[in-house]
Amino acid sequence: MHKPALKNDRYLRALMKQPVDRTPVWMMRQAGRYLPEYKATRAQAGDFMSLCRNTELACEVTLQPLRRYDLDAAILFSDILTIPDAMGLELYFETGEGPKFAKPITSVEQIEQLAVPDMGSDLRYVTDAVSLIRQELQGNVPLIGFSGSPWTLATYMVEGGSTKNFSKVKQLMFAEPEAMHKLLDVLADSVIDYLNAQIEAGAQSVMVFDTWGGVLSPRDYKLFSLTYMEKIVNGLTKESEGRTVPVTLFTKNGGQWLEAMAATGTTGLGVDWTTDLGDARARVGDQVALQGNMDPSVLYASPARIEDEVKTILASFGEGTGHVFNLGHGIHPEVDPEHAGAFIEAIHKHSPQYHK
Repeated sequence: MHKPALKNDRYLRALMKQPVDRTPVWMMRQAGRYLPEYKATRAQAGDFMSLCRNTELACEVTLQPLRRYDLDAAILFSDILTIPDAMGLELYFETGEGPKFAKPITSVEQIEQLAVPDMGSDLRYVTDAVSLIRQELQGNVPLIGFSGSPWTLATYMVEGGSTKNFSKVKQLMFAEPEAMHKLLDVLADSVIDYLNAQIEAGAQSVMVFDTWGGVLSPRDYKLFSLTYMEKIVNGLTKESEGRTVPVTLFTKNGGQWLEAMAATGTTGLGVDWTTDLGDARARVGDQVALQGNMDPSVLYASPARIEDEVKTILASFGEGTGHVFNLGHGIHPEVDPEHAGAFIEAIHKHSPQYHK
C-alpha cells in the first residue's frame, strides 16, 4: 500500500532533536471521554472493547481530536491491556471501575503456560486499525503506536484489575522472583512483537506506558521494570519507510530515574508534572528528547491560567528542540473541550520564540 508523504513531521523531528519552527503538541488520551463525539461513537460500539476491536470505529475516534484541534500527532485508539487479553485473561470493563480480567494470574503454573500471542490473528484488530488510520490520515500528521510496559501489564494481570496497594503483584515479585521474571520476559517478547507489528502496519513512532513503575523502590524499578523496557527498546524496528522510528518511554512518578531511563537507548522520555522540565533537561542533557509535562488538572482552570502554565513549562524547558509538549498523564474525562483547545493554542502562540 502506498503511504502518502508526511506533511507535518514536527513531532518526529522534535523527538530526534532536529530543528522545528514551534514545539509540537499532542495529548495523552486525546481520543477519549472528554469529547462528546467520542461518547457518541462509544455508545454506537456498545462497549469499550467492542470499540477497540471495530477497525472503522477505532479509526474514527483516533481522528476525532484532529478534526477539532491543530495537533502534531495522532495516537492509535486502543487499550494498554490488549496483550494480556490476547493471552487468554479475558479483559472486560466494569462501569466506573476500570479494567478487569475474568481469568487473572493466580498461580506460577499459569505463568508457565503463557505464550507470546499471534499478532496476525489474536491482535490483528490492532494492526488493521493502524493501517486504516494511516490511510485516513493522508500524511497530515504522524501516527503513534503504543503498548503498556511489561511491569504495568503484569500488575493488572496478577491483581486482576486496578489496585491501590499492589499486594498480589508485589507478593509474587518478592516471594517468587523467578516466576515474576518469567512473566515479565514473555510480556517483553510480546510487546516487541506487538510494537513491531504496529510499525509494519504504519505506526511512525511508538510509546511504552509504564503506568505503575513508580510504585517500586529504585532497586526493584531497575530489576522488574526498566530492564524489560530496555529489552523492548533493543528489540524494536529502528527504521521504517526510510526514516527512524522514535520510541518514547514513560514511567508515571518515575522522575527520579530519568538518567537510568535515558541510558536504555530510547529516543524520548515522558515526564509527569512532579518533575520540573528544566531540571529533567539538565539531568539528561542531549541524550533524549522530553515529552510533557503539564498537570492535566490545570485544564479545569480558566483559559488564561492554562496559558500561564504553558508559558511556565516552555520557559522551563528553554530554547531549542527536543521537547514534545504534552500533559503529564491522560486528559481527564470532565475537562471542557474548549479548555483543551486553549491549551493547544497557547503552545502554538508562545513556543515559536524558543525555536529561533
